[in-house]
Amino acid sequence: MAKLNLIQAITDGLRVALRDDPRVLVLGEDVGVNGGVFRATEGLQAEFGSDRVVDTPLAEAGIIGASVGLAVNGMRPVPELQFAGFIYPAVEQIVCHVSRVRMRSQGRFSCPMVIRAPYGGGIRAPELHGDSPEAFFVHQPGLKVVCPSTPYDAKGLLLAALEEGDPVIFFEPMRIYRAFKEEVPEGHYTVPIGKASVVREGTQLSLFAWGTMLRVSLEAAELAKEQGWDVEVVDLRTLSPLDRDTILSSVEKTGRALVVHEAPKTAGLGAEIVALINEGALLSLEAPVGRVGGYDAPQPLFSLEDLYAPDAKRILHGIAGVMNF
Repeated sequence: MAKLNLIQAITDGLRVALRDDPRVLVLGEDVGVNGGVFRATEGLQAEFGSDRVVDTPLAEAGIIGASVGLAVNGMRPVPELQFAGFIYPAVEQIVCHVSRVRMRSQGRFSCPMVIRAPYGGGIRAPELHGDSPEAFFVHQPGLKVVCPSTPYDAKGLLLAALEEGDPVIFFEPMRIYRAFKEEVPEGHYTVPIGKASVVREGTQLSLFAWGTMLRVSLEAAELAKEQGWDVEVVDLRTLSPLDRDTILSSVEKTGRALVVHEAPKTAGLGAEIVALINEGALLSLEAPVGRVGGYDAPQPLFSLEDLYAPDAKRILHGIAGVMNF
């Protein structure tokens, strides 16, 4: 198997989908000739043609609106939004149309598409380039929301998302696009949507994370080990629907839990996970569930960026708060 980084795995997944399914097409700003702002689609237009990998105007609402028409008429569009912070002009299309086609038509039509959006900070980008808006879309019925943390999962989840009969928001952690490589199978394979992964076994605390925060959480778990705390780390992978069984079984084993995300803490997805644990595993808890998130402020510019997202030390502080309760 080839060793690929996360962005290479996504490119490979798109190539497999375009090759195997004539209904698939990629569209977005600069995805064709330039290969995308992060080069996720590099070489795909030359290989598959400009009618399968389509450069669009700078109009996010138009990109998603066109994708609705394509999806309803039998295609499997993969619209790319250059940064998750650019998704806001398209929210009306996503909430009012993409997520509601199946219900609106009483099942006569569906809207199968995969909306790709790089999210999060860490690359020294300007304003609106580093947002983590996953909670907006987890809150919207009719959408599935996926966020891979590894190259293997990125390709497998992308191909699984393209097999869904309904829309998927696919958040890509751009901070770790090229951070590391791992073996990724050639050809077609899938990673199941809706299934979390226990990436580090532990007995004293369950730490839940996704995307960029997974690797930082694993670093924190190693620091916690030096303090004598055995931390289990769970990669949620799918944010909607959440893998309720894996979350609850982990908490029932460890008795303590912490949720980590880069998005602002207030009303973030961590709050929903805390509620899920309280509803399903309250009697197993030995301490209140903790949260470590971004601050309740817009993603800052360059000089303050490293202070915004949780790092291993902040997560360790959160672990200590739960362990020492």
